[in-house]
Amino acid sequence: MPEGSITDWVKPGDKSGEFKRQQSVFRSWIENKPDAEFPPEKGRYHLYVSYACPWAHRTLIVRELKGLHDIVSFNSVHWHMGQKGWRFATSDEKLPGETSPDALHKGYTHLRDIYFEQNPDYEGRFTVPTLYDKKTNRIVSNESSEIIRMFYYAFDDIIEEKYKQVDLFPEKLREDIEAMNDWVYNDVNNGVYKSGFATTEEAYTKAVTQLFKSLDRLESHLAESSTPYLLSSPTITEADVRLYTTIVRFDPVYVQHFKCNIRDIRAGYPHLHKWMRHLYWDYPAFKDTTEFEHIKKHYTKSHLQINQFQITPVGPLPNILAKDEEVASVKAALGR
Repeated sequence: MPEGSITDWVKPGDKSGEFKRQQSVFRSWIENKPDAEFPPEKGRYHLYVSYACPWAHRTLIVRELKGLHDIVSFNSVHWHMGQKGWRFATSDEKLPGETSPDALHKGYTHLRDIYFEQNPDYEGRFTVPTLYDKKTNRIVSNESSEIIRMFYYAFDDIIEEKYKQVDLFPEKLREDIEAMNDWVYNDVNNGVYKSGFATTEEAYTKAVTQLFKSLDRLESHLAESSTPYLLSSPTITEADVRLYTTIVRFDPVYVQHFKCNIRDIRAGYPHLHKWMRHLYWDYPAFKDTTEFEHIKKHYTKSHLQINQFQITPVGPLPNILAKDEEVASVKAALGR
């Protein structure tokens, strides 16, 4: 990959000004079946993540919900992404969470070292999450949507009974989840990036308008839900996990950094706001994997084409409101 191109979010010379996300390259599966290339084994797999990245965040949440703490190890890279991509923290850097030097390769300084280990001529992006097989020294997958589905069932024979009961992709909701995934990914998860990385007014306006139409649609879904979760599910599902990692970053980062400022979540979307806070405050899998220092500093200090002087805004404060707290305008409307 040519030096410096990793930070070209819109291809130079692309007059559309539109951000186009690259496809993941490594797409193998951990499968619980005879002669599987990657069978489920305790301690065999390692997950490289960034706490800043919403796609990697999905895998951490599911890892916690499915009780894979002692099955799949992990560590986070540093929040900064430079010309060489994600780098590992050094031993003297103290950052929140499991942020450390490469846990498996002494001397590797960047995530890209693991990709070049697989192929010295690798030319794709060096992305998180990266699921790595310690036994064969191979990358299994760098596609978050597939990694979380591996975690749903592949390890069920070796986890505690209570975690086997956690079903994030229940049969009766699969069709609805897949349908929601399609537009939520395009318009919301990726929509914030299409807004923020746009290099023309036309591309930005198109993306941000569709983003807020889809947020309005989600607000209506939650208003009509018979449970605290999407799709009137009795429990958390994949739909909740995939949306949460974008919504929890929305007010602290996307509103100002990506110009997604038609409304914010805390004042403009009461049902989304309540849903997000329920997940954050009531489920450790969500709260304990949400590291706002990584989130805020990554975007504001890594995207130099957006924020040249790397200044991280102080607000909004707090990063997330308590379940019984509201912004002043909402308090006034409620007569508090």
